[in-house]
Amino acid sequence: MKALVYDGIQKVACRQVDDPRIEKDDDIIVKVTSTAICGSDLHLVHGLVKGMYDGFVLGHETMGIVEEVGKDVHNIKKGDRVIIPFPVACGHCFYCEHNEFSQCDNSNEYGEAGGLLGYSKSYGNYAGGQAEYIRVPHANVGPKVIPEDLKDEQVLFLTDILPTSLWGTEIANVKKGDTVVVLGCGPVGLLTIKWCILKGASRVIAVDRVGYRLNHAKSYGAEVINFEQYDETGAYIKELTHGGADAVIDCVGLDGKMSLMEKVETALKLQGGSKSAIEIASQAVRKCGHIALVGVYGTKYNNFPLGNMFTRNVTLKMGQCPATRYVEPILEMIKKGEFDATDIITHTLPLEKGKHAYEIFDAKEDNCIKVVLKT
Repeated sequence: MKALVYDGIQKVACRQVDDPRIEKDDDIIVKVTSTAICGSDLHLVHGLVKGMYDGFVLGHETMGIVEEVGKDVHNIKKGDRVIIPFPVACGHCFYCEHNEFSQCDNSNEYGEAGGLLGYSKSYGNYAGGQAEYIRVPHANVGPKVIPEDLKDEQVLFLTDILPTSLWGTEIANVKKGDTVVVLGCGPVGLLTIKWCILKGASRVIAVDRVGYRLNHAKSYGAEVINFEQYDETGAYIKELTHGGADAVIDCVGLDGKMSLMEKVETALKLQGGSKSAIEIASQAVRKCGHIALVGVYGTKYNNFPLGNMFTRNVTLKMGQCPATRYVEPILEMIKKGEFDATDIITHTLPLEKGKHAYEIFDAKEDNCIKVVLKT
């Protein structure tokens, strides 16, 4: 089959690879119809996540038609059209029983975190879905059958960025009347803005440096700030909000703009990536406010602004979204026309154009916000 694979740092290739096969009795094989490129895929390509190797199949936002089912699969049959949430979860460990599917105890023999589709050996070594076919383990837990009257584009993002953005507003404790700062206006940031407005936030401030992404955020009703125009963006937001925002949601993670020193430190493995978004968040949040980190980060960080948060009783939450928990409620909203994420799709390309798709997404060329790939 054809698949997009990691071909070394900063390289993606479309190659012929072996077709997946049923390995365990609760596996399914899905013929992919649509898949997407996520900002966190760039972290893999940039070499910022451990456990990558040449030929690893990328992608964790995937849907398609069930081609084959293991004998212990009870909830899904051949021919079903399904979306596939990115966490790999057994469904019966302590964390799965508490709906924390991204921290499953039985899906990742290589590390403490739960397994994730298409996200390196460190997260379970599961081949991703930017391919013609994908093997889905523990298929009684994650995949969800989708009504035929909904287009792929309406439901594809149930696999990651729709749940992740909603979860970010929850762990940031966003409430009606709040002032919320959203750092990063990529796909997750834009959907986070939509959720905040839907929840009744009185003021949403979107921060980025890319003009067309800021314009998209502005079209939702957000105030926008280009952080390159300010020496101390966090301090400016604190002044603008008369003491700081109720909640700050960092949707940037390792995509943060690095200083020259940070790039040197990252290359020397002294630091996992840019702290710029975290620093802005620590300055922009009010006393007793909430910060949520939903952008993916690495391991160790030098000069982390912990004291600035500690002294002001700031709550900090973070992690990988337990996406499976949110699929059903968001799907119901989509069915009712209460939430639509299709406006962030700027490019639809064949899988064979995946290398080009990664390039324009990474370089933010051609007004690219979100790419959907078709097999």
